[in-house]
Amino acid sequence: MDATAEASSGEGARHAHGGKDDRPEKKVPLLGMFRYADRLDMLLMVVGSLGAVGNGVSEPLISVLFGDVINSFGESTTSTVLRAVTKVVLNFIYLGIGTAVASFLQVACWTMAGERQSARIRSLYLKSVLRQDIAFFDTEMTTGEAVSRMSSDTVIIQDALGEKAGKLVQLTSAFFGGFIIAFTKGWLLTLVMLTSLPLVAIAGAVSAQMLTRVSSKRLTSYSDAANTVEQTIGSIRTVVSFNGEKKAIEMYNKFIKSAYRTVVEEGLVNGFGMGSVFCILFSSYGLAFWYGGKLIIDKGYTGGKIVTVLFAVLNGATSLGNATPSISAIAEGQSAAYRLFETIERKPEIDSDDTSGMIMENIKGYVELKDVYFRYPARPGQLILDGLSLQVASGTTMAIVGESGSGKSTVISLVERFYDPQAGEVLIDGVNIKNLNLDWIRGKIGLVSQEPLLFMTSIKDNIIYGKEDATLEEIKRAAELANAANFIDKLPNGYDTLVGQRGTLLSGGQKQRIAIARAILKDPKILLLDEATSALDVESERIVQEALNRIMVERTTLVVAHRLSTVRNVDCITVVHQGKIVEQG
Repeated sequence: MDATAEASSGEGARHAHGGKDDRPEKKVPLLGMFRYADRLDMLLMVVGSLGAVGNGVSEPLISVLFGDVINSFGESTTSTVLRAVTKVVLNFIYLGIGTAVASFLQVACWTMAGERQSARIRSLYLKSVLRQDIAFFDTEMTTGEAVSRMSSDTVIIQDALGEKAGKLVQLTSAFFGGFIIAFTKGWLLTLVMLTSLPLVAIAGAVSAQMLTRVSSKRLTSYSDAANTVEQTIGSIRTVVSFNGEKKAIEMYNKFIKSAYRTVVEEGLVNGFGMGSVFCILFSSYGLAFWYGGKLIIDKGYTGGKIVTVLFAVLNGATSLGNATPSISAIAEGQSAAYRLFETIERKPEIDSDDTSGMIMENIKGYVELKDVYFRYPARPGQLILDGLSLQVASGTTMAIVGESGSGKSTVISLVERFYDPQAGEVLIDGVNIKNLNLDWIRGKIGLVSQEPLLFMTSIKDNIIYGKEDATLEEIKRAAELANAANFIDKLPNGYDTLVGQRGTLLSGGQKQRIAIARAILKDPKILLLDEATSALDVESERIVQEALNRIMVERTTLVVAHRLSTVRNVDCITVVHQGKIVEQG
């Protein structure tokens, strides 16, 4: 069928040209990640940030208490030391209670905010994907990529918007709080210890930059692997029949090995960054103790002050080093957010959510293609329809025949408005289909394809997909017209029988009759049959053809077919060759 080759062309174009993966990785600005937060999310993040600040500041405050303890030991006598230390111990308890409250607010609020936003992003992403035109799936995204982004990228964003964001606020507060206390207690010793800070910052920045690049490569590899699994499992019968299991495993292993290499590289980079930071920090501690001893002698510093400054700088600098994983996770979230937000904010040329457009009171079903030129977006260099014009009178049936690739199924796609022609017009009752309300006109068109797609639910739910408010009587009537009632009634659970994934528990003829019943339930004025019987055996074709002949009465019908038996009862036969009509009668 034409549609099979045409549908697969998008994937081929992506692989041939390297797709989007070859382009430099882009990411949204930091604040841009929160663009889908509502007022409650904002409140949660503000409260969570206050808790994170309190939690972060509590760490360097401990250094002050440690200094007080050292001074209590050094300045008190044996009779007063216990009383002096007890006062400091009470401060430890007060600080512990405050830290517990702050930690609770930080974790609870940021986790809820991250979960709420990621759930909203998931919903918006799915809605946007379903809103896109068919050209989007031909040229920009495969099914596997869409599933991968929904399952993995949203988790990355949730982590970045929730726990990691709160952790970064906490560590930033600890960093600034530590150095403020250190400068207040002993600015001279702090300045000496700060000589190592530029080295720490450089090591952290370099590792974060490298992690961002490596993480984007890892996400790409996992996306390709998920795409391979989706295609293999979705076409498992074809894979098995051609002994393609080994090839599928090899392709999957190839992408997994690529992901493994990037994970190893990510681990090496992360380890180098953390190791470098701690190496520099520990070296600075030795310098601090040596210089602190001089300050005790020359400047009258106390042991408690030295300990306070040392631990305050220690907490501040360690917080900077510990922030590397959070910075990396947020950077990874920015990359994932760009991919998701790009799709969410993409407005398709053929927008199924567009409520504008004309709605006719009484549609007759006259179909006309006027001087249509068309190229598929995935194959812009190949002209599919070359000035094609045809008219199908209301209530009549036209068969379109021709060799594979001649453009037969393309006519069906244009009437359904899966695509718009580059030139020419597609008219319904004399009105350009672009000027009609898209949701309304598609509700007036019924489509039965060569490979009917059934959802993994019951027969009744698959039929009712054509009309959500249909009654059981209407469903049974549609099944009778589609010659499906007999086999359905013989099933143990009747209309509640599950059809399996993609309808694998039913035969080809049974699936096709369910698809016909689904189309009948819509009561369409225009019926499109895209080689609806070409994949069936003789007996199944006879049964399905009887159903089709029954439902084509008083409907405008376009039939794409190869077999003469399918076009025997049509009003007009049109022969298409290389996008042009070469014969009609």
